[in-house]
Amino acid sequence: MVLKVLVTGGSGFIGSALIRFLIGETDAEIVNVDKLTYAASPGALAAVEADRRYAFAKVDIRDGAALRRVFARHRPGAVMHLAAESHVDRSIDSPAAFIETNVIGTYTLLETANAYWRELEGGARERFRFQHVSTDEVYGALGETGRFTEETPYRPNSPYSATKAASDHLVRAWGHTFQLPVVTSNCSNNYGAYQFPEKLIPLMIINGLLGKPLPVYGKGENVRDWLYVDDHARALWTILTRGRIGETYNVGGNNEMRNIDVVELVCDTLDGLAPPDGGRSRRALITFVEDRPGHDYRYAIDASKIERELGWRPAETFHSGLSKTVAWYLENREWWQRIIGASYDGSRLGLGTGAA
Repeated sequence: MVLKVLVTGGSGFIGSALIRFLIGETDAEIVNVDKLTYAASPGALAAVEADRRYAFAKVDIRDGAALRRVFARHRPGAVMHLAAESHVDRSIDSPAAFIETNVIGTYTLLETANAYWRELEGGARERFRFQHVSTDEVYGALGETGRFTEETPYRPNSPYSATKAASDHLVRAWGHTFQLPVVTSNCSNNYGAYQFPEKLIPLMIINGLLGKPLPVYGKGENVRDWLYVDDHARALWTILTRGRIGETYNVGGNNEMRNIDVVELVCDTLDGLAPPDGGRSRRALITFVEDRPGHDYRYAIDASKIERELGWRPAETFHSGLSKTVAWYLENREWWQRIIGASYDGSRLGLGTGAA
């Protein structure tokens, strides 16, 4: 049977990569449920929008009545829940939006999906899955050693990670109390095409192309594990179709790097693909700025469970994935120029007082 998947947040960075993968590499039918906030990636789904297997519904996941209409009309066999406010700096400035979407929105979606699932019968009921896509930031910060496993206790340190932790716990509770067939994944930092310019890698690429300063928090010593978004999309499908009900799977790229090393590599890659005028390295644009409040020192993912149980592993190294990413931003200047001209000018976020 062809699986119909309801994807929330499918117009965002990771969601659009997932939908492009599903349409291009599987026979699944897709229903994209998205509110189309500032972070929606314009044009990211242009290649699939005319496909007969793709449908779109502009819906806020906090709107239970609208969600019920979508479920009743499309009758999905699975939910892949990616819709979320996701930028840590914005969560420092305006945490209320994160509580509304990540907590209230997830609760509303769970209630809708649970009621829908309980009305299914036979094989449709047995096959149904609710997949929740989360972040490694729920685990807090690491020191110089160690990696996050699926058993690591939750210790979120930002409004963003706290709201994602809350949504993880809600999904677990609906699975345990109501037997909703849920599965959760926690991923490391994603990067790739169509990522909104407020995130580190696209911001560095764009500023480097424009000859603007490359702002690095603190001394740039914070460490992250980097996951190419197309690898993540493949992992999500693997988890949905092969993962065990009630389980959590960590998804990482096996690419731990300090932020300063990431920025320097972006500079070197840009210099190689688009040599700057005068021959001066873009490393000269690096500027150290005040660190953001509560900045976690290090994240690192142990992805051995998904490799051992489901056979997934990343196909891209950081160097190969970054080369593809930089090349994409070079070839798609009009895409990011529209964004920085309309909704985000590259200014600093995350120094607010927590006002809603």
